[in-house]
Amino acid sequence: MQNENVTSIDLGQAGRRGPFIPGDRVQLTDSKGRMHTILLSEDGFFNTHKASFRHTELLGQPEGTVLTTREGATFLCLRPLLSDYVLSMPRGAAVVYPKDAAQIVQYADIFPGARVIEAGVGSGALSLSLLSAVGETGHLLSVERREDFAEIAQGNVDLWFGGRHPAWEVRVGDLADVLEVQVDSHSVDRVVLDMLAPWENLEQVARVLVPGGVFICYVATVTQLSRLAEDIRKTENFTEPKAWESMERGWHLEGLAVRPDHRMVAHTGFLLTCRRMARGVTPPPVSRRPAKEAQGLAGQWDETEEWSIESVGQRPISDKKVRKVKRDVEAKVRRWVSNETCEDEG
Repeated sequence: MQNENVTSIDLGQAGRRGPFIPGDRVQLTDSKGRMHTILLSEDGFFNTHKASFRHTELLGQPEGTVLTTREGATFLCLRPLLSDYVLSMPRGAAVVYPKDAAQIVQYADIFPGARVIEAGVGSGALSLSLLSAVGETGHLLSVERREDFAEIAQGNVDLWFGGRHPAWEVRVGDLADVLEVQVDSHSVDRVVLDMLAPWENLEQVARVLVPGGVFICYVATVTQLSRLAEDIRKTENFTEPKAWESMERGWHLEGLAVRPDHRMVAHTGFLLTCRRMARGVTPPPVSRRPAKEAQGLAGQWDETEEWSIESVGQRPISDKKVRKVKRDVEAKVRRWVSNETCEDEG
């Protein structure tokens, strides 16, 4: 979603510190913990069935202000964190949760100035974290098969940073084709894949990664994880793969009633990581105890079977929903560009 009206940005730093100014995104939290997000403007007006106020009451106030409306309602006013934004932004495809994005940035060692490739982009959640990590001096090439997903992602990312991040390049198409045409051999520091069948791109990934470069994948199911690990070993281009999952459980904190929350963010996906071997060098053998039940099964896959969202147990995304999300993102971009009132973003 190219926005020609947005040409120069400061990666959003000006909008993440200091007193509230027009154009700031502000997260309002009421006494029951319910949240609303507004985009401040000179003539803006926030209104619910229980409370209302003019945006001018917040302009010039420091972050962390508690605003009391004439109806007596109180709101804690803070700028949303990236994790807040990711979980509330319009989405077509499922997003990479903050807990997984944080581990990808850490375990893939995404550093300032890094040259990174990611696929697929989805709604742009992981792109936000990767761009924050590589900074202005790095480069992130994001590849997405679906043009509508790419446009949603670009809208979400542009809204967070206040325009197009100078380190970001988006391409629509098949990852293997894009890498073949556009990326030189051994020129990329990190490759991050969030796709149904990442093993189909191992040859190209090995070609573009520098020796020692990190390859990390996010997959949803055990069958994908097993297939990917076995195919990585077959290439002999990477170190022994490591895989894990993380689960996030909050805690209830109230006086002496300190206990785990009843709900938690449990399985979202598996992460698998390995590193590129030097050219012409095979990985050292790994001593394993053979498992009888696995003998003859590892690596035996039906190559005629099509890997799809449905086949791995995920809910398919309807075209109607994608069109609705795309319209929502485009409307938010238009409001931001024209500095119109945004009554409630989420």
